[in-house]
Amino acid sequence: MSAAQPRGRSLKQAARGVFKGLFGTPTNIVLTLIIGALLVMIVPTIFRWTILDSVWGNVGREACAQASGACWAFIAAKARLIVFGRYPYDDQWRALLAMVIFLGAMAFSADWRRWRRPHAGRTLAIVWLIALPACAVLMTGGVFGLRYVEIDRWSGLPLTLMLSAFGILFALLFSILLALGRQSKLPVVRWICIAYIELIRGVPLISILFMAALMLPIILPDELVVSKILRAQIAFIMFFAAYMAEVLRGGLQAIGKGQYEAADTIGLTYWQGMRRIILPQVLRLTIPSLVNIFISAFKDTSLVVIISMHDLLGTTNAAIIDPEWLGIYVEAYVFTAMIYFLFCGGISWYSQSLERHLKSGGARR
Repeated sequence: MSAAQPRGRSLKQAARGVFKGLFGTPTNIVLTLIIGALLVMIVPTIFRWTILDSVWGNVGREACAQASGACWAFIAAKARLIVFGRYPYDDQWRALLAMVIFLGAMAFSADWRRWRRPHAGRTLAIVWLIALPACAVLMTGGVFGLRYVEIDRWSGLPLTLMLSAFGILFALLFSILLALGRQSKLPVVRWICIAYIELIRGVPLISILFMAALMLPIILPDELVVSKILRAQIAFIMFFAAYMAEVLRGGLQAIGKGQYEAADTIGLTYWQGMRRIILPQVLRLTIPSLVNIFISAFKDTSLVVIISMHDLLGTTNAAIIDPEWLGIYVEAYVFTAMIYFLFCGGISWYSQSLERHLKSGGARR
């Protein structure tokens, strides 16, 4: 009996282990059943609304009013307004081509397999020296027979991409200086950086946008005219640089003193040590936090609507007030949400792939 009891208990424990491996703990089982029941109730309804009972094609508001599903005909009629906004209708192919070139250059630059190739920096510089002027010529015009388009008419997805991409890039560069300045041994530099970071972090982005849009023209001399888009861009750079600086400061503190001493030992100057040894490690450690800020910056471009600029969400709001399609708005927001999801999900997917690449030692190959 004494020998059979431990054997019985071991069999029982093995059975419990198999059960937990297949189904998890009782709490997980309950949660799985609840989530499964919700999906069973929700998914068929969503599928019926989006696909089975929806209205497609080039039809009017009357056909949508008689249907119980989504009115995708509204998206077919207003997609160009949502994506390109106030950009001239006949020239929207230029904005589309500019976005393709810009996104293509970003995809080319994001391929980490090119980073270790000879003259990688020169290649990337050539790509961007070609891509940026090409995008500027396409969007602005005035040359090569292209009609001139005022910069204030840029709106929709091109404006969202421009504000977020350049805002993130220059904010990251500025944040590196702020983070290093806050760690500086020079009291004046340190306190200036601390004051800037704490001041910007204590003010909402809306306030900074208002200051850039309304107060900056008053402060600047009359001869210096700065477009509204550039003012909004400066506001984004100033705001997100403060948040990135604190993330990078945390990364700097996570690096052991031995790394700094090693840079000094091999005779590197302060800036050489930062560029070659410290900052690459800091950026690798802070990828998740920086990506959160990148995604937030992409979505926060919608706040420019308060200064009479129309980004992707602003053009969506402009599309749904058309009297011919009055009452149709859910489909517009679903369409816009999918665009945001694609870009934000792409940023998240790339960051996770880059983390796995760096953890596997790809950075040293």
